[in-house]
Amino acid sequence: MNVQKIANELIEQMKSKMKGNLYHWTQVNFSYNSNKMEGSRLTEDQTEMIFETNSFIAKKEESIKIDDLIEASNHFRLFDFMLKHYDDPLTMQMIIDMNVILKRGTSDELNPRYNVGGFKTVPNIIGLINVIKTTPPERVSEELNELLEEYNELDQVELEDIIEFHVRFERIHPFGDGNGRVGRIIMFKECLKNNICPFIIRDQNKNFYIRGLREYDRDRAYLRDTCLLEQDVYKEIANYLLGIEQAHDEMSLG
Repeated sequence: MNVQKIANELIEQMKSKMKGNLYHWTQVNFSYNSNKMEGSRLTEDQTEMIFETNSFIAKKEESIKIDDLIEASNHFRLFDFMLKHYDDPLTMQMIIDMNVILKRGTSDELNPRYNVGGFKTVPNIIGLINVIKTTPPERVSEELNELLEEYNELDQVELEDIIEFHVRFERIHPFGDGNGRVGRIIMFKECLKNNICPFIIRDQNKNFYIRGLREYDRDRAYLRDTCLLEQDVYKEIANYLLGIEQAHDEMSLG
């Protein structure tokens, strides 16, 4: 798998604004699944329509939260931001910027308890059953800075390092909301940066993903195997869609 080609094609396709390619598929599936995992009620078709037309059709008597619509659109912008900076070092300011992009225009942005643009001011947890405790607000900056320093000092980054970073990031849970979505976009970024096939955690595997976060200290296989499965899915899609692009280019040249 030529990961550099994936990165280059995603960037070029982002600029071209054309539909039906890897960038289009990635944007829709990433926004749909990552937001769905956090409670969004939008369907995949509705998410695609928002991406393509900046509008959507609700089903009869269907109730959709305005924040779901805004965050679907914001996730598209977040992915573009990540692509533009995928090869840059991961910094605290970049992570804060990612959260701001995701939460811009939502009701949370107007609520001081969420402190959009900064770190959490109220303690939070992961899950409601078999709760995963997170870093208290007063220690977030220190622990996140320590995590970034250790990660950025690695001579070579492997998939295991990215997964471990993700686990530690989620356990810090630095923001009032949007931690999972920012954490998953960071994994995609760091995979591209380090020539590792990226992946999208799908909502259908949410339980395996959460279990992997919870059980990571005892058995790393749960989360690693979930990521490897999703990596295989993305490889198949990328090979197929980039193959179509290549065939189309060859026909044009012919």
